[in-house]
Amino acid sequence: MQTNTPSRSRIRLTRRGRLAVVVAGAVVAGTAVAVPLLTLAGGHEQTKPAALLIPEGWRASQVYDAIDKALKLPPGSTRKSLDKAALPLPNEAGGNPEGYLFPATYPVREGATPESLLRTMVDTANRRHNGAPVAAGAQRNAMNVYQTVTIASIVQAEADTKVDMGKVARVVLNRLERGMPLQMDSTINYALNRNTLRTSQDDTQIASPYNSYQRLGLPPTPIDNPGAEAMRAALNPTPGDWLYFVTVRPGDTRFTADYTEHLQNVADFNALHQSAAAQPSDSDPAGVPVSPGAAGS
Repeated sequence: MQTNTPSRSRIRLTRRGRLAVVVAGAVVAGTAVAVPLLTLAGGHEQTKPAALLIPEGWRASQVYDAIDKALKLPPGSTRKSLDKAALPLPNEAGGNPEGYLFPATYPVREGATPESLLRTMVDTANRRHNGAPVAAGAQRNAMNVYQTVTIASIVQAEADTKVDMGKVARVVLNRLERGMPLQMDSTINYALNRNTLRTSQDDTQIASPYNSYQRLGLPPTPIDNPGAEAMRAALNPTPGDWLYFVTVRPGDTRFTADYTEHLQNVADFNALHQSAAAQPSDSDPAGVPVSPGAAGS
């Protein structure tokens, strides 16, 4: 995230992208939910089918690719099936399932189709998001459920650790309440369909509704599919007046409402990474120094 302070350099605002490949019976990464398997009438568990793992924070495009691979379909098949999937999405989504492909491990049974897997994911999200506690939590924050899922998706992308999630959610809400642009690099990465720790001045000028440097408010849709922890943080953000945060090093994210203190945190980051910044390379994204106006992880 950036404030309006001009600078040529940019903070790394998104966590390194996760990559997981789903194979039959293989556990690649942990997720919050596992969709239960059916059992036979006699009570004996069926032979376990192949498992489709959707990690927290994956974008819809990554989910589509994983479904194609799991079903051994040509690339792009799942994306093309969206129109006939008839997914039960909120009206605000406009048919875009981003944010509602709930992270979990799903069984891929014989006869499964892209439509059936997508519907199962959306049904799982709706069961999670449509309960009274979620609606009440969203209302406390003057948001609706869809906006809360959108905030959770930003939290999922920005927070360095689960402990930081509630604080990141509070920064988002505090900036919205003050009419400040979010200026999250994660939203620009979504617009550019990339995962990177680098954001250039040109990137912040792109014409996109997801450019939170140029546009006020939340992006029009979630920017990934958040997990239960990120959703919990969006519903129950940690109390605080923070407007800025910088991850100085992994596990050391510093939140503040004071811009002068923020400048010192930025200086600490730059000092730590000064040697890397002197010789930046594509394989060393941490070499980019933090802008004094930066406010993100």
